[in-house]
Amino acid sequence: MIEPSLALQTAVRSTLLAHPAVTDLVQPDRIRAGSTRPDKFPCVVLSGASTQYLGRASGDQHLARVNVDLNIWAIEDGPDTAKAIGFAVSRALIGMADEQDGFSIDQLDQPRLIWLRDPQPELAFTHGILEIAAVIRWRA
Repeated sequence: MIEPSLALQTAVRSTLLAHPAVTDLVQPDRIRAGSTRPDKFPCVVLSGASTQYLGRASGDQHLARVNVDLNIWAIEDGPDTAKAIGFAVSRALIGMADEQDGFSIDQLDQPRLIWLRDPQPELAFTHGILEIAAVIRWRA
């Protein structure tokens, strides 16, 4: 398995790309990992990943808690479009498979979705952040 946060980001992106309710609202090439403000809208940008190693488990397995932020950006129809995307993303992640390529998801939570005002209100962007917290397990 690749590093736990990268593995989870890859699985999240694959899940979103396979969910028509998401791809009807966001073009697939605009669902990506990154760390900068996007230039194409609407989009979902995975960023802010962190990993906390939780230790070994039985059967030579390892556990980690992984947090990833999904930044939801929209400009067309502002908050309505962004919130529709956020809801579609949330629903897709609720149905995410527990067994992934090289690891298993023992717990997946969406503890918070916040909507932020754009620091440049004249641009009319809507930006939301959906936090994801997961406990994943893999074999060494």
